[in-house]
Amino acid sequence: MRVSEAIATRRAIKQFDPEHQLSEADQDRLIELAMQSPTAFNLQHWRFVVVRDPARRQAIREVAWDQAQVTDASMLVILTGRRDVWQNEAERVWRDAPAEVREMMAGAIDAYYRDKPQVERDEVMRSCGIAGQSLMLAAREMGLDSCPMDGFDFEAVGRLINLPDDHLISFMVAIGKKAGDVWPRPGQLSIDEVRRVDGF
Repeated sequence: MRVSEAIATRRAIKQFDPEHQLSEADQDRLIELAMQSPTAFNLQHWRFVVVRDPARRQAIREVAWDQAQVTDASMLVILTGRRDVWQNEAERVWRDAPAEVREMMAGAIDAYYRDKPQVERDEVMRSCGIAGQSLMLAAREMGLDSCPMDGFDFEAVGRLINLPDDHLISFMVAIGKKAGDVWPRPGQLSIDEVRRVDGF
């Protein structure tokens, strides 16, 4: 499937075939493709929580407005991100760069994030958003469907997955085989309404 076709045919699916299974290899492939997504300073903020335990998925469903895709989808991924990754991982993710590049990046990263908790949070959300779209398009290429989700109690889900204090939840993605057709797109703004040239 071409990327343009994956973009055009991706829909937020609410009903999944609960009998459809994804192999561990396919699940790994989806995460590996999502990991190719860009992140600021190559910090790779994201941490993908793949929820496989049926009881835990049921508990998440209970704090997610009882949405069936939480339990019925073949794969449930909670996209989380580590806020303080710039303090702990910067050296590691630049280890293979030339020494002068490593030194330059260390200073730039520190200047960008230090004492800026909103920047930390925003960067997690941006990184997870990009990775989530990569995940959904990769799923579409594999003939699968998906649903990005933020309709849930973030604190309750955090407790259910033992989210560390230095992490944030961005959103969840349910992936699997759709059960039945979806309605036509409900309405799309025109390009002239959303595009601005050289500013507003």
